[in-house]
Amino acid sequence: MQVTRELFNDVMVPNYAPSAVIPVKGEGSRVWDQNGKEFIDFAGGIAVNCLGHCHPNLVNALKEQGEKIWHLSNVMTNEPALRLAKKLVDATFAEKVYFANSGAEANEAALKLARRVALDNHGAEKSQIIAFNKAFHGRTFFTVTVGGQAAYSDGFGPKPGDIDHVDYNDLAAFEALISDKTCAVMIEPLQGEGGIISPTNEFMQGVRDLCTKHNAVLIFDEVQTGVGRTGDLYAYEGLGVTPDILTTAKALGGGFPIAAMLTSTEIAKHLKIGTHGSTYGGNALACAVAEAAFDTVNTDEVLAGVKEREQLFRDGFAAINEKYNVFSEVRGKGLLLGAVLTEDYAGRAKDFLVASAEQGLMSLVAGVNVIRFTPSLVIPLEDIKEGLERFEKAVAQVVKG
Repeated sequence: MQVTRELFNDVMVPNYAPSAVIPVKGEGSRVWDQNGKEFIDFAGGIAVNCLGHCHPNLVNALKEQGEKIWHLSNVMTNEPALRLAKKLVDATFAEKVYFANSGAEANEAALKLARRVALDNHGAEKSQIIAFNKAFHGRTFFTVTVGGQAAYSDGFGPKPGDIDHVDYNDLAAFEALISDKTCAVMIEPLQGEGGIISPTNEFMQGVRDLCTKHNAVLIFDEVQTGVGRTGDLYAYEGLGVTPDILTTAKALGGGFPIAAMLTSTEIAKHLKIGTHGSTYGGNALACAVAEAAFDTVNTDEVLAGVKEREQLFRDGFAAINEKYNVFSEVRGKGLLLGAVLTEDYAGRAKDFLVASAEQGLMSLVAGVNVIRFTPSLVIPLEDIKEGLERFEKAVAQVVKG
């Protein structure tokens, strides 16, 4: 069978609009398409391929576990799931782990757990969930409603209720909204889809303190920021604020679908037998690959390397901007970075993405005004240099029209 971009239109639901490029091979931070064109990958599958493509540690884990056992369901447990859970507990604030398949499912579990905690401990009146405008927490109906972007949640009928939103980094507005009827607050420790927005220390500490005051569960959505992305294993460590529940996915499997919800024993006890579940969650094959990814990332060398690479990117963007003056600022932390377009180029982030692809570079956007970069955490320094050269050509292409 000849596979072409046109086949997508014939057989796939039209909720995506993929580019004409169909990659067929990847190695490290390089990708090749059907025509043999090479790309440098600054996108990482949207912060998923934390070790690039076909990292030997992940390939070996996949092959080894693939010849043992793939799937059991949670009628039985399995060794890879328990090993991974133990490592997550040992490396974080958490004492208990729940495995799922995607960030949305981990967030769904976190929200359901928070509602159950409030119901069990305080009664039905304590049900309000507070989240933040421009947030993104997934595409299930519950999580897309909690995410603060109406464009994603409108048009599907009545939404789950008792969910309110305030602006990120607006502590006064948050304080005015939270009360003893608030059961949970869900927040990204660095907003991703919303434009790569970092929190102020005052804001994040204030959110933590107000959640404690009102007995509200604080949920950190670390689906994008987790597993080394910001230079810490999880972003909460760099903020000095500890959540009650943390969700992690994307980079957790290094490209293999897996997610987890982490929490304390005291909170976890409210998910009694039968209250929540997943057929694939804790899949042995997924957990074996994720264990290899976690072991590889959770080292001083890799985490320090993220911060070194961040500086190379920032220096490169600054040099490009000196010539073309297209960015008003570069936001983010570690290897979750967003180049914000100036007013002259407002709304044209996709133009830069398209031009980058033409120059052999894979990048992302975060809204219409921000070009997003989420490369491998171990991307070779020479690939960063060459990728920035290609990005400069793309910028020149857009500027010159």
